[in-house]
Amino acid sequence: DEAIGRARVADAVTNARLKVRFAPDWLGWLPFVWADYWVIDLADDYSYAAVGEPSRDYLWILSRTPTLPDATYEAIVNRVTAQGFDTAKLVKTRQEP
Repeated sequence: DEAIGRARVADAVTNARLKVRFAPDWLGWLPFVWADYWVIDLADDYSYAAVGEPSRDYLWILSRTPTLPDATYEAIVNRVTAQGFDTAKLVKTRQEP
């Protein structure tokens, strides 16, 4: 499946807080179609990122490769758990190379 979204920077100091929408362009003027997406963990080389939102109801661990080393994944999970995210709800999505 594919989702096409549009993002804009919400915090120009860090660039870590974004407003993202998946609604069509013609609805972009409505404030409620924009959601908060915060980069809460990021590799120095940008090989992975953890993205969540303020209520901590949603969390994604994103990678530039189909898989992450187990130790890297567990380290990310530990850091976002310490930030209050319920990582028990994480589901790994199989990625085809």
